[in-house]
Amino acid sequence: MRVLFATIPEKSHLFCLTPLAWAARAAGHEVRVASTAEFVDVIARTGMTAVAVGSNDGISAAMSANRETQQWDSVNWSELDPPNPTYQEEFDRAQLGAYGCAMYNEPMIDDLVAFARDWRPDLVVWDPLTYAGPIAAGVAGAAHVRSLCFADVWVKKRQLFLKLAAEAPADERARDPLGGWLTERTEQFGGTYSPESTTGQLTLDPLPDSLAIDTGVARAPVRFVPYNGPAVVPAWLRTPPERPRICLSLGASNTERYGGDYVSKSDILESLAELDAEVVAALLPSQVRELGALPANVRVVESVPLHALLPSCSVLIHHGGFGSYANALVHGVPQLTVTTPVADQIYRGAGLERQGAGLLLESASATAGQVRERTARILSDAAFQENSDRLREEALARPAPADVIPVLEKLVAERRTDPWTV
Repeated sequence: MRVLFATIPEKSHLFCLTPLAWAARAAGHEVRVASTAEFVDVIARTGMTAVAVGSNDGISAAMSANRETQQWDSVNWSELDPPNPTYQEEFDRAQLGAYGCAMYNEPMIDDLVAFARDWRPDLVVWDPLTYAGPIAAGVAGAAHVRSLCFADVWVKKRQLFLKLAAEAPADERARDPLGGWLTERTEQFGGTYSPESTTGQLTLDPLPDSLAIDTGVARAPVRFVPYNGPAVVPAWLRTPPERPRICLSLGASNTERYGGDYVSKSDILESLAELDAEVVAALLPSQVRELGALPANVRVVESVPLHALLPSCSVLIHHGGFGSYANALVHGVPQLTVTTPVADQIYRGAGLERQGAGLLLESASATAGQVRERTARILSDAAFQENSDRLREEALARPAPADVIPVLEKLVAERRTDPWTV
């Protein structure tokens, strides 16, 4: 069969999809991976065949000009059961979410639809913010699957919003921002909007059940397989550390999209150096250039793959991104999440706290001393490692991407339809 993967131009989203794309091709299926023109080189470096659909060359400038938005309450999707939810609060959140999704998707939709009509995929796999995916599936008559690279706060929050909207007085009720936009775009291509436009016909979830969100939608487990881009394992990693190894990794998205990190790397590294440990800062070249002189027990490295580094680490300090979080999860490494409240990052960090496998700090109020104190606590309490090992076993028990391919083949056999026509 022909399988089209569709993703917004974000590395963390693509890297979560990549092992499944490899598995589909290894099973003998034709695979294409579609995103905007600026992103096709990143796709090609995964070994997959890339398709350019539209252009979105202004997105980084727009994000870096609005760094403060990561601190807004309306971008925090982590409070899934607020004590006194109001329709207006959830509407504001839904409206901003729909605006952000449209910013990513609108440049892609027309070209992705044109490619789907021409190539005629049997299956479209889309990352959870690429709502262009189910539209492309409709015009091709393809089955479609949503593959998570988050905890599923998007559907859970939408369910809360729709519930509050149904309960609100008619004269106070506004149009559903996401549903309204998708209805208009779907109808332009001869389709009809349905809840599956936001949930997929099936959702692939890499999170262990103890950390995942049960939204009630059709869901299938899949194992998270780390992929961090092209990488070379450095020689120094072949020697086991003589002291506990602490890894600091702040990801790429804040630097590449928002113009910089939300914590002081130098302050944190200087504070961590007071511990009887080896500190490894795995950073981008641009992040390294921001550092000053550092203590002797701090090693700064560029572009080291986390999946090669983490097995030797006793704790990972990170910014809340899913790639860092999930890499540590499947390697059984306790985590200290130091994050803005954007998206589901508070939810996942708090989930690790509840499971006794990590601690959480919000970056706006976190100090270097607090980071050092929380790190020391994790290193000194064996329960953090024991609980991380338990979650690791739970994560690795999920079916590998290769084992999920028959599930997708069955879905195609059951859910292929006639293509939409205008």
